[in-house]
Amino acid sequence: MRNINRKELWNLPNMLSLYRLLSFPVVFYFILVKSQTVFIVLLGINLFTDFLDGYIARKFNLETQIGARLDSLADEGTYILGLTGIYIFKRIELEPYHAGLWIFAGIYLLSLVVSLLKFKMLPSLHLFSSKIGGYMQGFFFFVLFFYGLWPLLFYITVLWGIASFLEQIIIMLIIPELRPDLKGLFWILKSS
Repeated sequence: MRNINRKELWNLPNMLSLYRLLSFPVVFYFILVKSQTVFIVLLGINLFTDFLDGYIARKFNLETQIGARLDSLADEGTYILGLTGIYIFKRIELEPYHAGLWIFAGIYLLSLVVSLLKFKMLPSLHLFSSKIGGYMQGFFFFVLFFYGLWPLLFYITVLWGIASFLEQIIIMLIIPELRPDLKGLFWILKSS
């Protein structure tokens, strides 16, 4: 393993990802005590800093391997918080749609298991479909909490997420090593 210099480790995008990781227990606490407003604000900050760290890293050429790993860990934490919060606070509203939510969560967990079994680490691919899915899921989250459930948006978001996780699983089964710079299955197949 190569040495990581301080500048590479302590850049702004990495600090934003680290903030998201460290905020996990705090946000989770507010889910447990059923403080929906604080949960929404803190998760909103996490979603914004997720967007911000990626934008800053690309714009100022601060993309690093450790940054990609930190971002991926923070993304997984945000997924877990978002799904847990939706289940705790919106369970009744989503009751007719539980099957879709459970399928989404199951395929998400399967993608984690495949990565852990094959690479001994959480996935860190940063695919285009995952990025688009993240924006869609963030939009769905805010619509759900501020305006209520829109069934069509729910279905579109869940189907896109399932397709994105399936693409991630297929890619992980194909590639020999985990890399954060992959665009998607089309580009992998095109380059082989």
